Amino acid sequence: MTDFAATKAMFDLPQGITYLDGNSLGPLPRKAAARVAQAVSAEWGQMLIGGWNRAGWMDLPRRLGDRIAALIGAQAGHVVLGDTLSIKVYQALASALDMRPTRRVILSDTGNFPSDLYMAAGLCRTLGDGYVLNTVAPEDVAGAIDDRVAVLMLTEVDYRTGRRHDMAALTRAAHDAGALVIWDLAHSAGAFAVDLAGCGADFAVGCTYKYLNSGPGGPAFIYVAPRHADVARPALSGWLGHEAPFAFDLDYRAGAGIDRMRVGTPPVLQLAALEAALDVWDGVDLHDLRSASQALMDQYIAGVEAVCPDLILATPRAHDARGSQVSFRHPQAYAIMQAMIARGVVGDFRAPDVIRCGFTPLFIDAGDVARAVAVIGDIMQNRLWDNPAYHTRAKVT
Repeated sequence: MTDFAATKAMFDLPQGITYLDGNSLGPLPRKAAARVAQAVSAEWGQMLIGGWNRAGWMDLPRRLGDRIAALIGAQAGHVVLGDTLSIKVYQALASALDMRPTRRVILSDTGNFPSDLYMAAGLCRTLGDGYVLNTVAPEDVAGAIDDRVAVLMLTEVDYRTGRRHDMAALTRAAHDAGALVIWDLAHSAGAFAVDLAGCGADFAVGCTYKYLNSGPGGPAFIYVAPRHADVARPALSGWLGHEAPFAFDLDYRAGAGIDRMRVGTPPVLQLAALEAALDVWDGVDLHDLRSASQALMDQYIAGVEAVCPDLILATPRAHDARGSQVSFRHPQAYAIMQAMIARGVVGDFRAPDVIRCGFTPLFIDAGDVARAVAVIGDIMQNRLWDNPAYHTRAKVT
């Protein structure tokens, strides 16, 4: 059994804070500061440019990619890190469209993260020639898959509601219709076990600064199934995706396998933080993680509903239909969340009316949930949110 008290001790959590926002930005692993300091002082400081070879900087995107592969059910050697999630969405989408040249439709859902949809719509404008992005309600995706669809692009867990798609069923339906599938794992990787290989996913992308705790601006990852690895053409032909980057040829030749999905220079300091963050997972059983997470969410839902009847649950109650977050709706959601934060319970707000909290047993336990419920109950029962200071919107919500 996983010792979650031990994993909680591996994070540097501020005193007096109940942190329920790891689904937006994971907290600081204790080892990360020292690991980054080592990369700065002992590697960059002492090795200078030699760090690319002597400290193994150039290999970090692949080496850490293999560690993430183990968390998302991917084959070793088929995940690489670098760039941002939006860039990785673009890469996967462009490659998948190129592999279905007679089709012009990208299918997604209205609950998808806007940046994914922006990238898809922008790519359609760039390509022209009848390419379109079609979005339907999340529950209508399966019925919208037909022989016009080139690519099904979905985020497995809805960032607002926590609703979870059935990856295996939808991948199978898309393949039966001749389409390829891209899964965004931003709210999946590190939240529960994912089985990309078992589901037959074609591409997957995700970020590392949420449940994987790599820190703000942490690099994204991309997965390409082995059957596509040497045929997927990279739309962003960066120098590190070249077959021989240091030959400095003027003509681009895609590298072998997943290496062709590398673009620019690796963010070494962020990768150092990620390396330390991934150490937390060494003793974690993902099935234990999921079981504990579900228990925490059940406790939170029951507690909030008992003391706050004005809050409306937006997250599915069924365990297999949700990720690792719980969202409640209220017209004054922003002010309520600010009142919660002022009382030391940190979640976040998502427009237009969602109070969103994430639950990862790596650093959250039943005591944290009980405290959060007590604070929310006091705020709602005494209308503590009805304070002008809590209604002023900050740049980041």
